[in-house]
Amino acid sequence: MLTWGVDVIRAIQTVSSPGLTSAMRILTLAGSEYFYMLFLPVLFWCVDERFGARFGIVFLLSTFVNGWLKVVFAQPRPYNLDPSVGLSSETSYGLPSGHAQGSSTFWGLLAPRIRVPWGLALAILVPLLISFTRLYLGVHFPTDIFLGLALGWSFALAGLLLGDRVERLLASWNIRVNILLAAALALTMNALNMRDTNLSGVFFGTAVGAAFLFDKLRFDASSGTRGQKAARYGLGLAGMAVIYFGVKLAAPKDGAPLYALFRFLRYGLVGAWVSFGAPWAFLRLGLAGSHPEEARS
Repeated sequence: MLTWGVDVIRAIQTVSSPGLTSAMRILTLAGSEYFYMLFLPVLFWCVDERFGARFGIVFLLSTFVNGWLKVVFAQPRPYNLDPSVGLSSETSYGLPSGHAQGSSTFWGLLAPRIRVPWGLALAILVPLLISFTRLYLGVHFPTDIFLGLALGWSFALAGLLLGDRVERLLASWNIRVNILLAAALALTMNALNMRDTNLSGVFFGTAVGAAFLFDKLRFDASSGTRGQKAARYGLGLAGMAVIYFGVKLAAPKDGAPLYALFRFLRYGLVGAWVSFGAPWAFLRLGLAGSHPEEARS
């Protein structure tokens, strides 16, 4: 199967050129974690905070499952079998493709918010395009792509079909129960993949922050002018950068005894800033409003 995959990549690369390779390296960034880190806060801070919270939680769970399966399968990359096909490189295992799963989850969840039929078209075509860049660059076998797409679209479909029901159930529970649930899920994520505590950290921070947000602040992401929304986005990203790099400077280096714990805390604080700290700051600074029917004194 892997040999067949290398043959497919060689066939695709028969049309390669320096210009096309540069274009593929740029296009593949649309499926990277940096793209999602810049785009997801827009949903939470400037569009719809409840949709953004649901979107973020489902996306983080999908990303965790992808990373965990990579460790479970421990499958090499195509260029490990044939170095000549490696037009790019990665530091993780290959199966399933993170770019394929992330993009299909992302655009699948976003599709209902985009006018028909463009939402459905983007949910299908963008992940396929990003997946093709991974084949062209020689960093994934076709089977990596197939599994990544299947998992991503499955997570998106589950989020769309079950999201309202789960949200109502969580809203009916006491905030302490929701925090305990978030902690239990984060601990389970750590137990399943002890090599990587960043996803469990950002999941925990985001979930706990959202629980406090919906219970205490009633922040309205749709409120405000375009200028206020732009200011919210800029301030929010600045806060993310300060937390991310500030804690990193003070944290132990890779390999130190407390490195994993500080990594969990750093990403947890980033998640909590996105889902609670930033909205709290926006309200205090008059950059956003509260839902009138839900505002508390």
